[in-house]
Amino acid sequence: MTRSTSRRDVLLGAAALAGTASLPRAASAQAKGRIVVGTWGGDYARLLNKNIEAPLLIKDGWEVVQDQAGDPERRSKMLAEQRLPRGHLRCAGLSALNMFQMNDAGVVLPIDYGKLKNAGNLLPTMKYPYGVGHIYSGKVGVYNPKIIPTAPVSYKDVFDPKHGNKLAIIDIQYQYTLVCAALAAGGKVNDIELGKKLLLECKNAGMRIYPTNEAFAQGLKSEEFGTGVMWKARVVQWQNAGISVTAVAPTEGTLAYISGFVIPKNSPNKDGAYAYLDAMLDKSAQEAFAIDMGYNPTVSNATVAPDLNQRIGFTPDEVKKLVDLDYDYMNKNDVVFKEWWDKVLKS
Repeated sequence: MTRSTSRRDVLLGAAALAGTASLPRAASAQAKGRIVVGTWGGDYARLLNKNIEAPLLIKDGWEVVQDQAGDPERRSKMLAEQRLPRGHLRCAGLSALNMFQMNDAGVVLPIDYGKLKNAGNLLPTMKYPYGVGHIYSGKVGVYNPKIIPTAPVSYKDVFDPKHGNKLAIIDIQYQYTLVCAALAAGGKVNDIELGKKLLLECKNAGMRIYPTNEAFAQGLKSEEFGTGVMWKARVVQWQNAGISVTAVAPTEGTLAYISGFVIPKNSPNKDGAYAYLDAMLDKSAQEAFAIDMGYNPTVSNATVAPDLNQRIGFTPDEVKKLVDLDYDYMNKNDVVFKEWWDKVLKS
């Protein structure tokens, strides 16, 4: 993919640099208006408030309210509200794939980068026409050396049926897991049938399926299993929490993950939405997310300490091998993939 090549080139430069509820977040002064932000809950929501909302927006007079939910619920809300003159969300956090899906559905605005004073520092491949990249990481192999004595070096090693019930995957990450399995089976990102076949072999051998990232982490901590795939950023968090886990960049190339924000066409406060997007690109916010959550900055002026960059980042060679999803392919087949996942793999 042309876009994938461009993304790898730019990230190489970066590596060298080294139901839904509205939850108020310290809403104080309301002089500038209200920003309702669609976001995941948990650590991400907490750190949005800590690193972006409280220090950069609320203190300047914005009222910020988080609408916390999973991304399927968030996308469903945006689709359900698209015919309304005024929607509920001012801006919404989504993965790069789901930003593509919402743009394809015609529910998000083109981004006017002239309204973002921090846009000049944004990595070019994070400047989507319809959304702005906030943070990025990669889908790495993970293992507990006490349970898996021979370190995996590839997705193929991770998705080896010989692991039996010592291999685990995460239900909510079905899209990326299918692609990782396709790469493990020797295919490309759109060879999902190969991935399905391999996953069924692993299932029949005893592979575990955990519902969420947090449940996966708990299983890893209690040593119920020993290997799987996960965002490298999460691995850093787990290591900080004392979990015995090591990350490996797969030899097939690490599947890239980008999280960003879009603005619904019927956002009732577009100025507030742009203020939020600009604040999330602020140097201080980007550096804080690298420290607190282990994700790589999407702006070139953020400074990451060498020891932290070694843990959360990727070497120049690993960046060259970062792999993008085929967004169009995944979007067109998402319903079919989810149905197979639920009715066949999980049955």
